[in-house]
Amino acid sequence: MLYFKSFILVLIAYLIAAIPTGLILTKIFLKQDVRSIGSGSTGATNVLRTGSKLLAFLTLLIDALKPYFACIAVYFSMKLLFGKLTTFVAYGLYEEYITMAVCGISIFAHCYPVYLKFKGGKGVATAFGTLFLFSARYEFLGINWFVLPISALATWLTVAFISKKSSLSALTTALILPVYVYYLNNLGGGEASKHLVYFYIGAVVFVIFRHHANIARLIKGTESNIKLSKDTGNEKKTSKPSKK
Repeated sequence: MLYFKSFILVLIAYLIAAIPTGLILTKIFLKQDVRSIGSGSTGATNVLRTGSKLLAFLTLLIDALKPYFACIAVYFSMKLLFGKLTTFVAYGLYEEYITMAVCGISIFAHCYPVYLKFKGGKGVATAFGTLFLFSARYEFLGINWFVLPISALATWLTVAFISKKSSLSALTTALILPVYVYYLNNLGGGEASKHLVYFYIGAVVFVIFRHHANIARLIKGTESNIKLSKDTGNEKKTSKPSKK
């Protein structure tokens, strides 16, 4: 019964984080399927290719909040299944593992949503959202709880400004993220668990895997630049020629 209840919690977290924010927003407000343009992803970067900065921002924000939504749902579901509440900001090994598990599930669900035949985003925004969750949980470091996510965001913006490539910015930030976590953890007296470093190493490997096509294009020099206006030109998916 314990395993069944745990499976229910995992399923709840997955179904919430798998909701395709970018697709829903573009369908409602633009009457457009974001999967038909650019990379075909439902993430914020591809939503930006529709020309709507507002929808791209909303997609980024909601996708980043998915770990929070999933944690809240699991938090209250535990009351129904186990008859008690478990706080996700309290210290303790058990709570830490639950939080990491929910965050990992959220990233996976965003990338492989059951609602879209397991074809979703790249996981960057959702992984970024976990930074705020863990930073607040550990009151990161005896410094300020927002130091970690702000450092990651600054890295992304710097690389994006120089390279004009969203994928390169995401990959660079992902690669350096475990270093930030390790360094800031030590700077704060090692309050955060070392397991958090391992968690982000795993997250980095996953994000890199999700960007394998982008990496190939970066090597070939064919990866597209960030565009702030609607332009589906060369990035638009080409339709197969009709057979006559």
